[in-house]
Amino acid sequence: MTYDFTSNMDRRGKDALAIDGLGTVPGFPTPPREGFDQIPMWVADMNFPTCPTITQAVAERLAHPAFGYFDPSDEYFDAIIGWQRDRNAVAGLSREHIGYENGVLGGAVSVLRAMALPGDAVLVHSPTYIGFTKTLERNGYKIVLSPLVRDEAGVWRMDYEDMAAKLEESHAHVAIFCSPHNPSGRVWEREEIERAMEVYAAHDCVVISDEIWSDIILPGHTHIPTQSVSEDARRRTVALYAPSKTFNLAGLIGSYHVIYDDYLRDRVDAAAAKTGYNHMNVLSMHALVGAYTPEGRAWVDELTQVLDGNVAWAVDFIREHFEGVELARPQGTYMLFPDCGAWCAKHGKTVDDILSAAWDVGVDIQDGRPFHGPNHVRINLALPLSRVQEGFERLDRYVFNA
Repeated sequence: MTYDFTSNMDRRGKDALAIDGLGTVPGFPTPPREGFDQIPMWVADMNFPTCPTITQAVAERLAHPAFGYFDPSDEYFDAIIGWQRDRNAVAGLSREHIGYENGVLGGAVSVLRAMALPGDAVLVHSPTYIGFTKTLERNGYKIVLSPLVRDEAGVWRMDYEDMAAKLEESHAHVAIFCSPHNPSGRVWEREEIERAMEVYAAHDCVVISDEIWSDIILPGHTHIPTQSVSEDARRRTVALYAPSKTFNLAGLIGSYHVIYDDYLRDRVDAAAAKTGYNHMNVLSMHALVGAYTPEGRAWVDELTQVLDGNVAWAVDFIREHFEGVELARPQGTYMLFPDCGAWCAKHGKTVDDILSAAWDVGVDIQDGRPFHGPNHVRINLALPLSRVQEGFERLDRYVFNA
């Protein structure tokens, strides 16, 4: 390996919610009892140092001691266009199609404000990223859930008939499509996206395609940009991207949208501008330029190999040691979403019991119920393998086989 994915990085006092935020937010992990250190396996950021070209780009900008008003540079747009071309085989993308967003959720709100009214229905698959739920609720939209179903092989699938029925019943004309899907980790195949977009088109839905996880695709799978599956999908979709999940840059803030349709782009840009705050941070711009480089491409390739090894080890361990805990192996992202329902029923326990016991010994996993997983937990595997192994050995000894 060229890059460091094995060292246990000390993040204490370094602006890390995953470490320093324990016990500060109701419903999230609490500090462990004496004798146990923290293993951060909840909030979806990585416990790896970022790509060196990013810190180098930011350091070079910091060497100049003025930070005034600015416009996005040509290098910024060229970096995005090159990244999308090389990683996702995107053709025909130009700078007028790209717009800055203060986070993917902020971008989703801009689209919603442009294309829907408070009280309108928005279709989302469940399980559902908690950020979608909170954003829709806080902005007054009605959440309509279309559950994913697991097939006979345990793979999460969309239920197209249910999607169509829910759209018909709710009169929703905006849908959020998560690709790759969070929290299940599904990487949708082209045919699946095509069928979903046909359903959305039949009900005249604007599609918000959250593709923030699109770079973290495990070997054997390929991300298909939603806008690439048809001309209609290209026209009706707002795609949202960011380097934050890929390169551990969430604290810098810096997402972007891709919108090809002129009318849709004008509406979304107008809604975003009205807030007066949807402006880029100069350091986030330089971080993106530093990320979307040949070295950044090599770094991500190593990262996905490391994550694939962590996923394989963790899935095998759960299946061998945690009888009654069911899960589908993720194809992308670095999160697991195990269903503990059968284990709870057999042992007379609840998800709260699992969380309490895990947090007590420093294994900071996350409650899956706010993600509409009724008996689920959510586990971050973006740590050195030695820490993943230590976390699961504690879960084995103190939680599931105590």
